[in-house]
Amino acid sequence: MPATATPAVLTARALLLDMDGTLVDSDAVVERIWRRWAGQHGLDGDEVMKVVHGRQGHASMAVLLPGRPMAQNLADNARMLAAETADMDGVVEVPGAAAFLASLRGVPHALVTSADVALSGARMAAAGLTPPEVRVTAESVGASKPDPEGFLKGAAELGVDPEDCVVFEDSQAGIAAGRAAGMRVVGVGERARAYGPDVVVRDLTQVRVEPAGDGTVRLHLG
Repeated sequence: MPATATPAVLTARALLLDMDGTLVDSDAVVERIWRRWAGQHGLDGDEVMKVVHGRQGHASMAVLLPGRPMAQNLADNARMLAAETADMDGVVEVPGAAAFLASLRGVPHALVTSADVALSGARMAAAGLTPPEVRVTAESVGASKPDPEGFLKGAAELGVDPEDCVVFEDSQAGIAAGRAAGMRVVGVGERARAYGPDVVVRDLTQVRVEPAGDGTVRLHLG
């Protein structure tokens, strides 16, 4: 389904926020780590980069190297998470992220990321952002995006029905996960446009949060 042209207004009771590409621009690190891995495995780096955004590392490896034992993927994933956590060069906030998060005080919201606790904490800190109190990380789920488990778990922890949630995402896997959870999805950045979010914004400077007084918020987008 094509994204609605901005400006647009969505009403929600809770927001579920991806991290990489949505709040934090970590593309420089992701490119370095995954292109190195692609070279080590004789894979085309451009094709690898089409797969990895939004997914947990082991899930990306399962797509890219079908038939490889999961134990090997998990071991590779642990090494890559450690390498990513040690590499914050070029990690910055997505424009408007700090102000957007500040505007959510009093609004139910959660971080739903494919990163683990260590990596998500390091990247949010490197970008100068304070993470939401409710966080669903790689350790919290049994299935990676595009499975909806993470978003459904975030909604449950906030005590909000899925249909009353709006997801902010940038990747194909993440947008598919939000859709599968029965939630509306705001795509952040040009990467999101091709994957069927309800609305696309250039970055978070194009989002204004207006509490409505009835337990909902209006999101002015564009």
